[in-house]
Amino acid sequence: MPARDKSRAAASARKPAAARKVKGKAKAKTSASAAPAARSARSGAMVLVVDDYEDAREMYAEYLAYSGFRVAEARTGLEALEKAFELLPDLILMDLSLPVMDGWEATRRLKADARTRSIPVVALTGHALAGHSEVAKKAGCDAFVTKPCLPDALVMEVKKTLERSRQETTGKSKARG
Repeated sequence: MPARDKSRAAASARKPAAARKVKGKAKAKTSASAAPAARSARSGAMVLVVDDYEDAREMYAEYLAYSGFRVAEARTGLEALEKAFELLPDLILMDLSLPVMDGWEATRRLKADARTRSIPVVALTGHALAGHSEVAKKAGCDAFVTKPCLPDALVMEVKKTLERSRQETTGKSKARG
């Protein structure tokens, strides 16, 4: 086993079970009837990290897990759709430049589907040009983070977006009641 794989295996073995990544056909305890943003990092909110660049995806996933989130990963926009429909995560971090299906189209499809429409999507991209933030919001993204970003800043944005989504969900529920 290469040294890199041994160190990952050792690091994974040291992590508490709640901090381990959700991979493949995960058996995530996510209720379709629960409001996705109602769970906080303390209770293990699930974040789907979508990035084709493995090192970035793993770094963000590891830091989110360390911060108390449950984490699933996807490499393409198509894989992101499949995992989002299967797991119903609380939030999706979506790189916009992806193979197979880009993050723009994946976000539009997520927001067009009743099952995933209310899941907040945070655009995670290297596109720092003026106007990209607005284009991302028009595609359905709820927030925009420019890469590279420090893991602490990303976790703060995830928490802020989850809280904002929770407040919006609570406000809509009260307005109906």
